[in-house]
Amino acid sequence: MMQGFSQETSSYTFADSSVEVVNALFRRVYQWMAVGLILTAVTAYMVASSQAFLRFFYSSSVPLMVVAVAEVGLVLWLSMGINRISAGTAAASFAIYSVLNGILCSSVLLVYTQESVYTTFLSTAGMFGVMSVYGIYTRRNLTSLGSFLTMGLFGLIIAMVVNLFMGSSRMELIISALGIIIFLGLTAWDTWKIRQMGAQLEGGEDGVMMRKVAIIGALSLYLDFINIFLYLLRFMGKQRQ
Repeated sequence: MMQGFSQETSSYTFADSSVEVVNALFRRVYQWMAVGLILTAVTAYMVASSQAFLRFFYSSSVPLMVVAVAEVGLVLWLSMGINRISAGTAAASFAIYSVLNGILCSSVLLVYTQESVYTTFLSTAGMFGVMSVYGIYTRRNLTSLGSFLTMGLFGLIIAMVVNLFMGSSRMELIISALGIIIFLGLTAWDTWKIRQMGAQLEGGEDGVMMRKVAIIGALSLYLDFINIFLYLLRFMGKQRQ
């Protein structure tokens, strides 16, 4: 997703980077990620609390399918076209994606109790934070880990498709457990890649490329967080009666 900005090198160490630029990049990344999560949470709450929204989005499967397709299109457009679009357009696209994802995530508030959602969110934040800190400070080269996790992600998607036809609850739990492990690993890998990209940035803290890298980095970590949360919710979430 972020390979268009830089090439991965095994010789990279944190000491090679400009500490100020890397720190500035991570501040922007986490700020944008927080904005995305807030937009998603607010949108999910608004949809779940409004009868009009519920009728519109849940009266048939078509509106949610349109939202899902739009999400995929936005992610692909941002990932593949980030070098061509402006930083402002990238930021607006990320905000729109966060809102669209909030519409889909509204179903979480309809199925699970608020207490279990809050508890799962806090647990996700803790797990995510640990892996992201590891990605920032590790001296290891995580290139091979990223390749392994990417293959695991494709396998996870295939397993999910197969289970749509099997309908196995045991398989669903296994998929959820693997999903948590894979996206925790991807959190560390994506953070590590952002660190590398920050070390190679030119133009200082206010450069256009800095703003673009911050958006695409925030999108990657946002997706990791949301997926960890949704998979973990299947274990920790208490469904409404």
